[in-house]
Amino acid sequence: MVEVSVLVTDQRHPMRLKLEAENPWGSIKDRTARSLLDELEKSAPLEPGAMIVESSSGNAGVALAALSRQRGYRFTAVVDPRTSPANIQNMKKYGALVDIVTDPDEYGGYLLTRLKRVEELVKERGYHWTDQYSSPANPEVHYRETGPELWSQAGDDCDAVFVAVSTGGTLAGVARYLRELDRPPHIEAVDVVGSVIFGGASAPRRLVGIGSSRKSDFLTPHHYDGHTLVEDVDAVGHCRALSAGTGIRVGGSSGAVLAAATRFLRRHPDTRSIACLCPDGGDRYLDSIYGPSSPDEPWPHNSTVLEDIRYG
Repeated sequence: MVEVSVLVTDQRHPMRLKLEAENPWGSIKDRTARSLLDELEKSAPLEPGAMIVESSSGNAGVALAALSRQRGYRFTAVVDPRTSPANIQNMKKYGALVDIVTDPDEYGGYLLTRLKRVEELVKERGYHWTDQYSSPANPEVHYRETGPELWSQAGDDCDAVFVAVSTGGTLAGVARYLRELDRPPHIEAVDVVGSVIFGGASAPRRLVGIGSSRKSDFLTPHHYDGHTLVEDVDAVGHCRALSAGTGIRVGGSSGAVLAAATRFLRRHPDTRSIACLCPDGGDRYLDSIYGPSSPDEPWPHNSTVLEDIRYG
């Protein structure tokens, strides 16, 4: 965890960033993947060379590819056109087969299409599915590891914690731990416009690793005190602003977390300190979030919410 400062409407606030990109394979999904694979091995002993399969927008696929090779299994990642070339390259580097679905689902995303393909591979070829979307091993690892780590690093003056939501496993596990504290902080769930997790209208989304075309199997209202929906353009803007001010590059879901956190600080200027769980790094998005926009890949770089926000 590192501490930066952020200037919001002429008031400077401390902000603590838990940078999960420092995990061995580059994201918070390293923890999830390890827990999922451990659980799969317990429930159904796997033969050497067994084929593991998972639907992934990127980071989970990288972690599972690396872990599967490490443990003597094969791995197939079911991805979609939004998956970054860097993530696909990393999966293949660890020996994964990459199955790309191309048809959007009924909500304009690809998750439901990916899940349908996974089910076909399980039924027709006998693949073993880790199922990050409903396996209790997902939230469990964040209850046992991520939550305690975050709180021990955040400090006693931490008033609010911000967590991005996709499968919902990270937030469910972290929130379960934080709710057991004598003085739990405010817990803010962070999602993107176009995601249906919190009942919003579905729409096409550019960012990966955050948001979903279906509601989470893990989350209940008990897990969060509020939720913030962030526009893609604002998430990208915060990624670039943080990089410009501190040299730290985070991924799009982390940018959404920063956008939600600064919005909270604008409404609650007396907040002492906040902690942001940043699930991904920026190295896999150099050609998109941090690259120039083009007519073929028009990334939204012109956020207007940053006019009075500065990181340092």
